Amino acid sequence: MMVSNSGLDRRVKKKHMMQLADFRTQTLRPSPRLHTLFFELTSKCNEHCLHCGSNCGDAPEVGALSTDEYIKFIDKIYEDFKDEEHGLPGIAVTGGEPLLRPDFFEITGYLKEKGFGWGMTSNGTLITPEVAKKLADAGMKTISVSLDGLKEDHEWFRCSPGSYERTLEGIRNLLDTGSFQHVQITTVVNHRNISSLDAMYEEFKKTGVRSWRVINIEPIGRARNNPELQLTKEEYRQLFDFIARNRFRDKMAVCYGCSHFLGIDLEREVRRWYFLCNAGVYTASIMYNGDITSCLDIERRPELIQGNIRKDNFKDVWLNGFKIYRTDYRKTGKCAKCRYYKFCAGDSFHTWNFDEMQPNLCMRGILFK
Repeated sequence: MMVSNSGLDRRVKKKHMMQLADFRTQTLRPSPRLHTLFFELTSKCNEHCLHCGSNCGDAPEVGALSTDEYIKFIDKIYEDFKDEEHGLPGIAVTGGEPLLRPDFFEITGYLKEKGFGWGMTSNGTLITPEVAKKLADAGMKTISVSLDGLKEDHEWFRCSPGSYERTLEGIRNLLDTGSFQHVQITTVVNHRNISSLDAMYEEFKKTGVRSWRVINIEPIGRARNNPELQLTKEEYRQLFDFIARNRFRDKMAVCYGCSHFLGIDLEREVRRWYFLCNAGVYTASIMYNGDITSCLDIERRPELIQGNIRKDNFKDVWLNGFKIYRTDYRKTGKCAKCRYYKFCAGDSFHTWNFDEMQPNLCMRGILFK
């Protein structure tokens, strides 16, 4: 039986979700609000994860933005958004492994200088005590570090022998500075490591982090070439039951990511708010080559690129582009007939199949009827 920890019954949840659906269609789509802007500083990575949505690795980068181009773009974003009602967007630095970029601290230090709040995602293996201090000096507020199981599972999944201890050491170095608002562990749960959830909980709690973000492997990127890693229906139910039971159990909070409408019963039981895909309404991204897109996990198709900062004004693109994210473009096929469409609007864009015009993953039939 699923644990209820939100204190909300179905009637109240449904009312909230109706209000959120109305807000999405009547307010957010007509007047999108840029809360988070992702900087994909590099596509290079020192790990080669079996699930990577961006197929990152050590292949040569073509057309990567220069340091000067980033500095000029930061200046432009500052000028264009400083007087907005909601202020400057938060910057989420990612990759690849962003610390592989030689000018990482020049770029992030300039973000601090201009008054941007920023955080990042990392595999943690390059975070020495010196790097942790430099991250603090550069103004980093939050970080999510990937740790995808206990030693054997983590290193197998990331094709990176010896990385488990280096990642743990990186987390300890971050915590030792005492300088960051939030240090989080993120784990991608898959068919191989799901049996170790309880053991991971006990082990990760020892690090001293206060937040463990647990997400399911998605049928995107390299994971589509490794279908044996996908969860079964029973494993999905096991995963969400685990999160709900352990969400507020101890000092290390357990939460789910932003992906997927989970059904009325599960919404608010595994994360703070109700499902809403942020792509193109709250969130945009700059790829390593300057291409403008929405969420970096969405399939990289030419028709989804909104422009490029080398030739287009980002604010103009934000205000006038991103059309498919701000309409009922996906209200088609089985989604159009679904009684939950008002709540999910086609679910997460990053698992949408743009060729078949249907979701590659839908929790209806897995978690709810």
